[in-house]
Amino acid sequence: MAMAKGLGHAGAKIVVNERTSLEKVNSAVDEYKSEGIDAHGYIFDVTDEMAVIASIKKIEAEVGPIDILINNAGIIKRTPMIDMEVADFEAVIKVDLVSPFIVSKYVVKGMIERGGGKIINICSMMSELGRDSVSAYAAAKGGLKMLTKNMATEWAKFNIQTNGIGPGYFATSQTAPIRVDGHPFNDFIISRTPAARWGEPEDLAGAAIFLASKASNFVNGHVLYVDGGILATIGKPSNE
Repeated sequence: MAMAKGLGHAGAKIVVNERTSLEKVNSAVDEYKSEGIDAHGYIFDVTDEMAVIASIKKIEAEVGPIDILINNAGIIKRTPMIDMEVADFEAVIKVDLVSPFIVSKYVVKGMIERGGGKIINICSMMSELGRDSVSAYAAAKGGLKMLTKNMATEWAKFNIQTNGIGPGYFATSQTAPIRVDGHPFNDFIISRTPAARWGEPEDLAGAAIFLASKASNFVNGHVLYVDGGILATIGKPSNE
């Protein structure tokens, strides 16, 4: 939501989608509009090719051309590989990796016709690192990193820039229970991150605005990690 607000305050029209919940979509749209952002909401499943095709046509007819696409749909299933069901692994891959391919494939057609556009894939530090119990997520995000590079390879000649954002660990409602002093994971993140803090959602807004703007017109196939420096170091930051 912070990325959408950042783009909205920078002048972009915002279109959000949800798979089934009209209530969630309306709530998000109302929040954006309360801040003066031109926002619209749609219900469709980004893993359903036919639904994506129909929804893109509807959005472009009702709102306007899609000049900026952010592929941020994602799920995670925290299960050790030895215990993970194949169906669960495939479900994560379908949402986190296949859906960006589907949506981009059909949005990019209009971008090519109009002479340019911006695609931003939401990757992860798991695009670079492994971690216990997130094999499907890491596989999908690693794949998304390479899909980003291949999108750039094929579409840069059409003045389309495809890049990724790789968030680190952020302070959200989902992480609130583990962000208390003394919690082992909170202490680990604080000590592991050179910035010595969790990221704030607003920290992602600048990256999104940059990659969606003319300022990034010669940036292509890059993943911008917004992680407070975690990927830059292999050890605990010095206290000196």
